[in-house]
Amino acid sequence: MSTEPMGEVTSDDKLWALLVYVFAPLSPIIIMLMADKKDRPFIKAQNMQALILGILTVVLGSITLGCVGILGWIYQIYLGFQAYNGKQVVIPVITDFVKNQGWA
Repeated sequence: MSTEPMGEVTSDDKLWALLVYVFAPLSPIIIMLMADKKDRPFIKAQNMQALILGILTVVLGSITLGCVGILGWIYQIYLGFQAYNGKQVVIPVITDFVKNQGWA
């Protein structure tokens, strides 16, 4: 994980980044509907990663009867606190995918 923040990161940005990880995949969808939040660089980068990770956690958790889902949610909480501390979270494979798609 990189410790370099993206531009000016406000305390509001950090709080929303925490929320998108902890309540993924629902909160990233809500953020995409909020015009004032979806274009903030820090939130935008965290939001798409959290959405993909949240969907993967739900799908894999359903397939494995919750085992992977619980571990995935714990990982999401960890990432949320990293984002709340202003760090740019890097998730293997997912971060590269999001950047290659131009979503962050």
